[in-house]
Amino acid sequence: MAGNKNVHVSRSCKTDEFYTQLSTIEDELKHYKQHFKGKVVFCNADDPAFSEDGVDHFGDGLGGYTSNFFRYFKLNFKELGLKKLIATHFDPNKPTYKLELTGDINNDGEISDLDVIKTPLKQNGDFRSPECIEILKESDIVVTNPPFSIFREYIAQLMEYKKDFLIIGNQNALSYREIFPLVKENKMWLGYNSGHFWFRVPDYYEEKQTDFKIDETGQKWRRMGNICWYTNLDIEKRHQDKILYKKYTPEEFPKYDNYDAIEVGRTDDIPVDYFDAMGVPLTFMSQFNPSQFEIIGQTHSGDTSPEVEALRTDPEHRHGGRINGKEKFARILIRRKQ
Repeated sequence: MAGNKNVHVSRSCKTDEFYTQLSTIEDELKHYKQHFKGKVVFCNADDPAFSEDGVDHFGDGLGGYTSNFFRYFKLNFKELGLKKLIATHFDPNKPTYKLELTGDINNDGEISDLDVIKTPLKQNGDFRSPECIEILKESDIVVTNPPFSIFREYIAQLMEYKKDFLIIGNQNALSYREIFPLVKENKMWLGYNSGHFWFRVPDYYEEKQTDFKIDETGQKWRRMGNICWYTNLDIEKRHQDKILYKKYTPEEFPKYDNYDAIEVGRTDDIPVDYFDAMGVPLTFMSQFNPSQFEIIGQTHSGDTSPEVEALRTDPEHRHGGRINGKEKFARILIRRKQ
């Protein structure tokens, strides 16, 4: 995905190109303002292009940038106290470039397009290219919407270079064997907003009967489910205790056949008086407070961690938790902290 023009749209993934709405970005980033002062922000999965015809194609008077991430940070450059804003994009067929903004360089009293410096890239703008990696090294925070198809590789690079980040992804990525350990070890977590988001899509996207619309200007839109923000920036939400009210009963919270843990089908039903292992839905992660809960692992065949192995009561069945022989959806195994 991109909010922006995708970083690597492969032949096998022609529908990996989604453009994030400015309102979606504003709704999330309003919670992180304290993190940006004096920082270099890099949007390395964004087409920062300004329309060559100079027309405001969004119709909101904010300019013709393809990337709403670049637009957001340009509009809020002074308020956030940014040191520098950089954006790059991938294109296998056309020349690529980077846009840089360091402040009111023409001294006209405002941040505008006249202050943006456009520099051609020698390579194709792929975030994995040596050229873009050098830009990454000089950056403090990465904020963008990378393609879902290479989400694992994208996160791996952020971890390798120890970068702070705030990016959009699919909540299902929580269960990836490359991603889950990072969540378990408190190296990344979910931001404030999640759910079904609408994204602007290219004209060539196939029209669908559901989660699809064409607005009055002819622009196509697609709604994506299970979307969330991933970050490693500390936020207030992460330290708020979840209010629990349910009482534990063996009838309402049965134990799995193959795990020494109880099944909790809804995050809101976590019992207030139970302190042993329990399986909860992925949606739990949007309310996870590491001071209130610990993550043990997940009911997934790929999770062979010692913590999960210690809970297995049926070593032969390494998939989801079963109750009376019926397998449930994949769960995250958690435990309340005393």
